[in-house]
Amino acid sequence: MPEKKCACCEKKTERSEEERRRLINRLSRIEGQIRGIKGMVERNAYCPDILTQCAAASAALNSFNRDLIGNHIRGCVLRDIKEGDDGVIDELVDTLQKLMK
Repeated sequence: MPEKKCACCEKKTERSEEERRRLINRLSRIEGQIRGIKGMVERNAYCPDILTQCAAASAALNSFNRDLIGNHIRGCVLRDIKEGDDGVIDELVDTLQKLMK
């Protein structure tokens, strides 16, 4: 019986080295923010101070998502529509609905 792959493993996005580096750098900064929040909890920091840092990390992740979805629309979605694959629109709508929860 052939191994079944999840849908997330079937499609890939080719990115330029510059775009990949930029995305990884942003994620590394967000990761640092999360580690900082963890450290604050470990040091019993004041709740409002932790929440302020959480809001900043959340805003950074939202900004990352906006850039990534913009790149996706300008790249993958546009390409697929030009190739006649209208299913990408339903996929985009589903993705946007998940982001808006």
